[in-house]
Amino acid sequence: MPLRPFVLSFGLITYGLVLLHAETKGEDLYLKYCATCHGQEGLGINKTFPPLAQSDFLSQEREKSLRAPLEGLRGRIQVNGTFYDSWMPPVTLNDEDVAKVFNYIFSSWGNNLKPTSAKEIAELRSKTAYPTFEALVAETPKDFLPNAPPGWRWTVAAELDFQPTRITAHPDRDHILILAANGDIWKWNIETKEIKQLFFGRDYIDLKLGVPTALGLNTDKEGRLYIVTNQCNKTKNPVMNEVTIFRTSVYKSTSAWTLPKSWFTTTYSYGIGPFNHGVNHIAQGPDGLMYVSSGSRTDGGEEGKSPRYDKTGEKPITACIWQLDPQAEKPELKVFAQGLRSTYHFIWDKKGRMLGVDNGPDADAPEELNLIEKGNHYGFPYQFSNWKKNAYPYTPTKPSGLTITLPFANVGPDAGGLAEGLFTFTPHSSPSGLLELDETWPEPLGGGFIMIRYGNLLKDETGFDLIKLDINFERKELRAKQIAGSIGRPISLLALPDHRIMVAEYCRGYNLSMGSDTNGRLIILEPR
Repeated sequence: MPLRPFVLSFGLITYGLVLLHAETKGEDLYLKYCATCHGQEGLGINKTFPPLAQSDFLSQEREKSLRAPLEGLRGRIQVNGTFYDSWMPPVTLNDEDVAKVFNYIFSSWGNNLKPTSAKEIAELRSKTAYPTFEALVAETPKDFLPNAPPGWRWTVAAELDFQPTRITAHPDRDHILILAANGDIWKWNIETKEIKQLFFGRDYIDLKLGVPTALGLNTDKEGRLYIVTNQCNKTKNPVMNEVTIFRTSVYKSTSAWTLPKSWFTTTYSYGIGPFNHGVNHIAQGPDGLMYVSSGSRTDGGEEGKSPRYDKTGEKPITACIWQLDPQAEKPELKVFAQGLRSTYHFIWDKKGRMLGVDNGPDADAPEELNLIEKGNHYGFPYQFSNWKKNAYPYTPTKPSGLTITLPFANVGPDAGGLAEGLFTFTPHSSPSGLLELDETWPEPLGGGFIMIRYGNLLKDETGFDLIKLDINFERKELRAKQIAGSIGRPISLLALPDHRIMVAEYCRGYNLSMGSDTNGRLIILEPR
């Protein structure tokens, strides 16, 4: 399952758009809560999530449609002649906002349906398993903590009033920086646990280019802060993704960072479906260069049909890793590695090897852990995992002479591992972060790698956990063991002093049925 943070706004995965305006409109709410599955243009995902554009279900099953976000919708339905059998969780929106969303849907993409009202929504809600909005909110446990391995415990570092997309360490070593999808940046004090706002996204992002989705946050060795943003620019034809990497001045203890300024910009045509993963993680490599993950704009290289969207597959600068020189005022983009569908996080281990977690397609292919090396191609969109079959009827033909580098084989026992090796993790589990921990860390974390998995949006429940990885580089295989579970869609992680791990929960939903629409928090796993 892809992290779709650009559409959600993680992945969202990721997975969402944090609204910039006090006056929320139906379209804004739709983009945040609905577009991940149903698409920005209401086209849905074929045989997975039904379309809302010109949907006969909306008119023929009006009450069932209106009740779906109030109590969830499970079971087989037919929309425009196609059957769908997915699970839609209830959405944590009040009656007025639910009405706004439906009235936007009812009047968009060729729909012309009778408007609803907050009164009608309230009356329908009273007939559901959650007869009031307050009853639905109460279903999300406020004090729930994930399970922890023996000798460890979870604590809450900070409750957030937004959904975080990335965390990273501040150069002063006293704070953790937190990124929201709208570009707001916060800092959390490690000692006092106080949280303060550092920058507002609206102060440095050009909002005329479109609603921002900020997915990358990091610092370089000189102490400059980098922020990676994506903006869907619908004023252009075809619709474009405007990518900007902002950075600040060099950090000095005697003076604050300057307001982030545009350092690098590029653009490419926005994808035709809900698979725009955007440009996301940025990190400085051992060679001093900045590396950036550019996610795919398609699920598997498919072409589009919508007249306002580019009708081709991937672009030369999507589904790859970039290199940028931080010493350059106007850096030149160089492609380092290709064929990576959505590498939401990558690291270098103590030997300088680059590892990245890659999210697979809706076609049930495994998620991947890749050893990323210069010039290599990792398969997308021609091949997923070690599959010999095409994922889709429209899978493009692999170019003659192209060598595809396989991911690591997972020999178990967890995360989908098999005795003969699964390349690499359970489909749709959405790995979202990696750390290497040395032998000084207490068991079971130390002496290997740990990985968080954001969790599925499709199929059977999987992910929402923390996995220990023991990697054999010579055999290019690993052993995976789950060491913590029931985490609220973990989207980013960081090592803290005293053998502690901070995890950013994107929301409070720690399983598929709880949805992804609540605010996030920061939690810490620490020795008892």
